[in-house]
Amino acid sequence: MDATKSTLEQLRQHDTIVVADTGDFQSIKSFKPTDATTNPSLILAASKLTQYSHLFDKAIEYGRRFKENPLESAMDYLFVLFGVEILKIIPGRVSTEVDARLSFDIDGSVQKALKIIDLYKSMGIDKERILIKLATTWEGVKAAEILEKQYGIHCNMTLLFNFAQAVACAESNVTLISPFVGRIYDWYCKRTGVKQYENPADDPGVKSVTRIYNYYKHHNYKTVVMGASFRNIDQIKALSGCDLLTISPSLLAELEAEKNVQLKRSLDPSKSSEIDTFAKPIHLDEKHFRWELNEDEMATEKLSEGIRKFAADARQLEKLIKEKLS
Repeated sequence: MDATKSTLEQLRQHDTIVVADTGDFQSIKSFKPTDATTNPSLILAASKLTQYSHLFDKAIEYGRRFKENPLESAMDYLFVLFGVEILKIIPGRVSTEVDARLSFDIDGSVQKALKIIDLYKSMGIDKERILIKLATTWEGVKAAEILEKQYGIHCNMTLLFNFAQAVACAESNVTLISPFVGRIYDWYCKRTGVKQYENPADDPGVKSVTRIYNYYKHHNYKTVVMGASFRNIDQIKALSGCDLLTISPSLLAELEAEKNVQLKRSLDPSKSSEIDTFAKPIHLDEKHFRWELNEDEMATEKLSEGIRKFAADARQLEKLIKEKLS
């Protein structure tokens, strides 16, 4: 590996697909990621920037066509508009999130996902370029299973914090999972008083993703792993070789600026096959999934918190749109 190349370039050379975790088109253009992810929080942040006001105007105009659900229609259209603009910049896929308030509603999640895909289709975007993001609740996993199996729609399972969630996703043959490294790290730092892990491999978030990655590769699951929610570039480097990593613009800039540092590959499918701690695949039905999640205080807390936060940001977006609609 050429150490004169930036750490970002070296990361790509370790077979890691770099994904931009932002709704800001300029950042996406700057770092040339393959894919991009969005969520209500990122779209809400973008709503405060004047360069995106025309997208909000288009969404308002679209919403006014519907007498019964103008607000919901405008919201759905807005998320898709952002996705379409992002797809003009990147060669890969964009993730568009189902409303977090549907996290415990299988049918509602499926219907919302189908509507999102139809909106993309109306704008000339094939479903192969879209990942539908769903919270990794039991209902979210079952909705993803239906979307993948019955409709051929690819899903990205978000707000994933523990091994049981990852096992359920693999068993349901979802396309991709997004384990949240940084939020796991935050919880353990707060709980233990540790301010920094000297060895990134000891970071609880890094350890969680490493375990999931090795389990998936050992048992040849088709589901791929996209580490998410990073707090520093050491976490990212400790997961080099992961299938995908979704990274914020500020950390992408740090990785691009760092040079003359040799980045070693941390995760490798050929080495995962040698790990014998996963002799047999694990099966989880609903009651075992819920029990394992309940037993993990961190995962239970962070999943609930994440759903509430995305729902709160969606409500804020709705408030902005409602004011314009009226």
